[in-house]
Amino acid sequence: MAVEWEQVVVDAADPVALGRWWAEALGWVVVNDAADEYEIRPAPDRLPGLLFVPVPEPKRVKNRLHLDFRPDDQAAEVARLLALGARHAEIGQGEQPWVVLADPEGNEFCVLGERRPG
Repeated sequence: MAVEWEQVVVDAADPVALGRWWAEALGWVVVNDAADEYEIRPAPDRLPGLLFVPVPEPKRVKNRLHLDFRPDDQAAEVARLLALGARHAEIGQGEQPWVVLADPEGNEFCVLGERRPG
């Protein structure tokens, strides 16, 4: 049996605004701009995507699942994401080589440093 990873579903107070933010942050394209299912992908025919759906309750605790990104230049990418509206997030990580940020609705994600050999 074959399985293909289609998307990650993200609960959002405002799926359109959050989906637009992530599309800009990742440089991805919008493939569905409906208010109840706002989907972005790396390219129209490339998976997986991120699907933003409305939920009535606000985010209350640290995410159980988060995304990690490894840019060429960690400091520059963190600065760019902060300029777009991300913010630093403290989740008890302590001193680490990655930076924890949160999107405009508080969903945590990590910006990793340079890949270490081995």
